[in-house]
Amino acid sequence: MKLANRYNRVNILTSIVVFAITGLIYYVVIHFILTEKLDRDLVVEENEIRQYVDTYHKLPLPASYLDQKIAYKNLSGHVPEREFLYTRYYNPKEQENEPGRSLITVVYLNGKAVEVTITKSRVESEDLVRIILLFTIGITLILLLSLLLINRFVLNRLWRPFYAILNGMKSFEVAHMDAIAHEDTRIDEFNELHQSVNAMAERVRRDYKELKSFTDNASHEMMTPLAVINSKLDSLLQTESFTAQQGELLADVYHATGRLSRLHQSLLLLAKIENNLIPDFQEIDLKEMVEVKGRQFQELFEKDGLNLTTDLQVVEIKMSRYLADILLNNLFSNAVRHNITGGYIRVELSSAALIMANSGKPGNIQSKIFDRFSKSADSEGMGLGLAITKQICNLYGFRISYQEENGEHIFAVYFGG
Repeated sequence: MKLANRYNRVNILTSIVVFAITGLIYYVVIHFILTEKLDRDLVVEENEIRQYVDTYHKLPLPASYLDQKIAYKNLSGHVPEREFLYTRYYNPKEQENEPGRSLITVVYLNGKAVEVTITKSRVESEDLVRIILLFTIGITLILLLSLLLINRFVLNRLWRPFYAILNGMKSFEVAHMDAIAHEDTRIDEFNELHQSVNAMAERVRRDYKELKSFTDNASHEMMTPLAVINSKLDSLLQTESFTAQQGELLADVYHATGRLSRLHQSLLLLAKIENNLIPDFQEIDLKEMVEVKGRQFQELFEKDGLNLTTDLQVVEIKMSRYLADILLNNLFSNAVRHNITGGYIRVELSSAALIMANSGKPGNIQSKIFDRFSKSADSEGMGLGLAITKQICNLYGFRISYQEENGEHIFAVYFGG
């Protein structure tokens, strides 16, 4: 979840909770204030009745008005306490029961206790509370909608410089010297972030240049002693005769030197591919290259009794012919090396993908098959062939996959990424 969306969600939820709590408190306070006003009006009516009794020594006539009703009842026994209570009373004009607020009190007339019930209508108060509540809900909804729109549009605009820096970091390539782009903003944090990111990128470029320089120098220095060792071994093998034990030792040295030379060349190739240092880029006929590569491996197929079947369509892609040759060579070599005697190799080529399947021993799936120096226990290779193939695919936006089904090992290179 994006930070802006998370912030919006928390902000909206917090606002809803706060508005709900404050709205409830507001409703209770308004209801309490209106109830207190009704009680004061009832007390005024009570005082007027007492004054009338004290002055005229009789009770006012019972009356029933639109919003008020007065009733009397003689008491002969227990005298109730004075109290306020919610009740309902019949409105003769509306011909319906309405909510009311009553005051029950006692007055004494000629030494006799008379219960007086004064009831006032709460319709206007309830309507006023309802209007205030609806008005509050409306304002709350408007505020929430405003917050939502502000968070959606204004905050997205405020966060745009951050996403520009983030996209620049995603597309950052250490081999290029371009600075990470950003949008002009008056927000100090984003400006500081941009400065820090560019400073970090500059340090990475500097370290990369130093490492590249070291690699180039080391590779150059390694080539000379390897060439000298190979030359001396060739001269030694051609000038003298050796015992069987000496021949075996020299063969081991020669084999190890050749292996080291191939490892050196493979690592250099990987570095060039990763840094896009192979400028060769052209339209190539992949079908023709697959057919040529099949003829080149024909002797190896016949040696191991492998049967090659192809289903090739005309496919033209833009890439380095040199790297395309390495990709096909690695796939064919892998299919031959990890096959079984009398097995098969199946090659399919379409505009969507190049699929190469071969028979082999089942259950030999490696989760890190495209990692460097990753190889099976019985493999004599260096574990760099498929890593180089993976890097070539990454360079041109291809996607390579591997799966094993019932002893058939399937490599697929998808040209669409």
